[in-house]
Amino acid sequence: MYIEIYQLKQLGLNVSQIARKLNISRNTVYKYLNMSPEEMQAFIESVKTRRKKLDPFESQVLQWLREYPDLSAAQIHDWLKERRLDANVCESTVRHFVRHLRERHGIPKSKPMRQYEAVEDPPMGQQMQVDFGETRTHDLHQHPVRLWCITFVLSHSRYKYVEWQDRPFTTADVIRCHENAFEFFGGMTREIVYDQDHLLLVSENHGDLILTAEFAAYVRQRRFQIRMCRKQDPESKGRVENVVGFVKRNFARHRTFTHIDRWNEDCLAWLNRTGNGRMHHTTKKIPADVFAEERRHLLPVPEKIQTNSAPSITRRVRKDNTIVFQGNRYSLPLGTYTGTDTSVEIRVTPDKQLVAFDPATGEELARHPLHAGKGKLIKNTNHARDRSKGIGAYMEHVAARFPEPAQARSYLAVIREQNRRYIRDQLQWIDRHAKDADPDVLAQALAYCLKHRLYQATDFVDALHYYAALKSAAAPAVPTDVRLLSEPERQKLKMKPQVRPFDVYQAILEGAR
Repeated sequence: MYIEIYQLKQLGLNVSQIARKLNISRNTVYKYLNMSPEEMQAFIESVKTRRKKLDPFESQVLQWLREYPDLSAAQIHDWLKERRLDANVCESTVRHFVRHLRERHGIPKSKPMRQYEAVEDPPMGQQMQVDFGETRTHDLHQHPVRLWCITFVLSHSRYKYVEWQDRPFTTADVIRCHENAFEFFGGMTREIVYDQDHLLLVSENHGDLILTAEFAAYVRQRRFQIRMCRKQDPESKGRVENVVGFVKRNFARHRTFTHIDRWNEDCLAWLNRTGNGRMHHTTKKIPADVFAEERRHLLPVPEKIQTNSAPSITRRVRKDNTIVFQGNRYSLPLGTYTGTDTSVEIRVTPDKQLVAFDPATGEELARHPLHAGKGKLIKNTNHARDRSKGIGAYMEHVAARFPEPAQARSYLAVIREQNRRYIRDQLQWIDRHAKDADPDVLAQALAYCLKHRLYQATDFVDALHYYAALKSAAAPAVPTDVRLLSEPERQKLKMKPQVRPFDVYQAILEGAR
């Protein structure tokens, strides 16, 4: 590199051109140009003998790599920090060190290999696969645009249908797109395969699928069979997975967005021209030609179901009574969460208000201004627990135990001000010891704490015990009535139990009768 830099410099190239030609930084070019051949030779020798910061931990890292060949450098970095062996190095240093060890000791990074089995195509009219996709493009002014699509493909003929939206899909949108797909195909299949999407499925429930209320009603009305992919196993519906990638790469990439209706028109033309009109590489047949035969095997759809496609989304309620929408958390009233299956319906109003409804009754639960950022918690004050509720009544209850409640009330108020987080614990500790205490002792302990500004429950209880002990020590001895023993009782005192000699017990232990 040193020689090539000087050769390019002699040809008249500047530093930027040399850096681009050799794919190195300009700082490296400057550094090498400022070094004489002798300095370069010394630098090369120093590099050969230079130690790495992680050399003391080589045996440990090598042991991890041999035991777990699929370990990443980031995980090794974390393990080193966990064992306080990181030697104050950055992640890139660990990455280079791990790569060096893998090359030197022949430990390639192993990846789990999944074995696939070819599956016969289902009969004509038997199965359809559905999946969602998302892509990014630009409009006429080069502004970024996000678009969402839903794709349908007949498993036998590979005949496809695609519909796009400029906003995320809702359950009503999914139902409307199903109706459009059935109209496009001229019928529906007996079985439809889906991924486990929150718009369709609430819980897999060990095979007893729990669908969202709106989609479950649609399935009952259309009476088709549902097959859900296993969780985190989208490859079990590989036909439609390939369609999503095909649509995004072949149709959507580098296409200028003008309007969603025009976009869908262009997509239908693309389907007719390429998506369904070009030979499929697996079947070696044109999907449109095969569909001409499969169409006769589809179940008829007599009447199109009209749906309300207003922007509404079903969201699962988290245990902290919040929902997540577009990367932010929005609060719900306390008590909304009743279990893992709790969900609400969300709508975005034209004035950018996020409204949450009870899906069963339609009652409005919460309304928030839509936040444009990410990772924020948007919370209504009336959704927070009133932690002061009941504290005031409890303070009155504790103050009533004192001879002078007004003075005790002011003392407890200062405790509350200084210990807001633990005020209930403070009141409980004072109440527990004050309920059976002498009123005079209570008054003395309270006066002492006020005088010395001791506003802690433990200090008050210590003072209470101190004055209680003083009062107990100063109290006169309580006289007791002494009754003399009678004559029979005196005779009983003189009685002694019979004492056997030790030999008797020894003989019993030795087994003698």
